[in-house]
Amino acid sequence: MSMYWEMIRIRFLMMLAYRTNYYSGILIYSINIGAYYFLWSAIYGNQSEIQGLSVIQMTTYVAIAWMARAFYFNNIDREIAAEIQDGKVAIEMIRPYSYLGMKTMQALGEGVFRLLFFSVPGMIIVALIFPITFSANLMTWLFFFVSILFSFIVNTQINLLTGIMTFFFFNNAGLIRAKRVVIDLFSGLLLPISFYPLWAQDLMQFLPFQAISYVPSMIFTEGFIGNEIYQALFLQLVWAVLLLIPIKLLWILAKKQLIVQGG
Repeated sequence: MSMYWEMIRIRFLMMLAYRTNYYSGILIYSINIGAYYFLWSAIYGNQSEIQGLSVIQMTTYVAIAWMARAFYFNNIDREIAAEIQDGKVAIEMIRPYSYLGMKTMQALGEGVFRLLFFSVPGMIIVALIFPITFSANLMTWLFFFVSILFSFIVNTQINLLTGIMTFFFFNNAGLIRAKRVVIDLFSGLLLPISFYPLWAQDLMQFLPFQAISYVPSMIFTEGFIGNEIYQALFLQLVWAVLLLIPIKLLWILAKKQLIVQGG
């Protein structure tokens, strides 16, 4: 286990060395949030709420969705694809640790860095500019942090699956780009799931994407209350467990399929 903690530490320090690169990211995310704020203000007009969310709750939803994305987002699918293509994966697979576990820990180290140096300062800046509400309920904050941890797990598992597919497709760039678009669209980042047509909401119940952005954002804005919170967290837990199955099966097949293209 000490090896994995070291991987988290090394990735965190590596990101810390290039932390100035994220200052522009905070600005870009703030501009995105501002654009959504003015868009939703126009959509709401004189209406006090839509689908149970007030305009202030919607602004908070958008802000926390984008800032939480900075924590759970990672590029390990691209890293896995690159290592397969240049042959580095063959060396990594004979090292005395789990290759997928190592990638997950690296992503966690990056996520912790983004949380401390991107999400937190970014949220403070956005809160000074736009009307965002922060709950005074400590349980809401606790549930939220548990939820974004599940968000990281589910998003990372999907990235692992996408990266592993490179073993079979060899060039996985198109699938990686498509995956990112699908997650942004169906996770609730761009539009809360409750705003979709009922048939689409029913379909999304059978997909893992809402466990990434929609659930933590609704918990933070207190759009979920009471048993809804526990049901949402249970949904995230279920997907975190279920996604382990295709990861394990694909990884077994991938190791048999390995063809080093370079290196």
